[in-house]
Parts: sequence; structure tokens; C-alpha cells
Amino acid sequence: MSTLSLQLPKSLHKQLKEIAEQEGISINQFVSTAVAEKISALLTEEYLEKRARRGSREKFERVLAKVPDIEPSEEDRL
Repeated sequence: MSTLSLQLPKSLHKQLKEIAEQEGISINQFVSTAVAEKISALLTEEYLEKRARRGSREKFERVLAKVPDIEPSEEDRL
């Protein structure tokens, strides 16, 4: 573990403390989880952008052409 010194506006710190208490976790745990979620979201976005650059419309249409042109079953209808 490493230590991080963080300064927050009083209003934000107050809300953070209240929410952490409501969740039954420490402020440290709340902040750690929030940072992990943000990092995960950013890395996922980066991953999807890389995957999208590898794709092509031609390949998509070729795969889509393999899907049978039939009506969906009753449980799949909107």
C-alpha cells in the first residue's frame, strides 16, 4: 500500500464521509473503490477504441450476412 495526501473542499469531504458511513465503509475504502472504478472505465474505453480500429465494415457485413433472415422467436420479440 502507498499513502496519498489529498485535499478536498469541505463540502465534498462532508458528502464523502456521509456516503461512506451510509455504505458502512471507510473513507479510504470509498476513495480506493472510486479510483478503481474510474481507472477501469478509462481502460475499457481505451480497449474498445483499439478494438474498433481493428474492425472493418466489410468484415462486419460478411459476418452479418451469415445470420439467417427469419422472424425472431416469440420470447425474443419486442
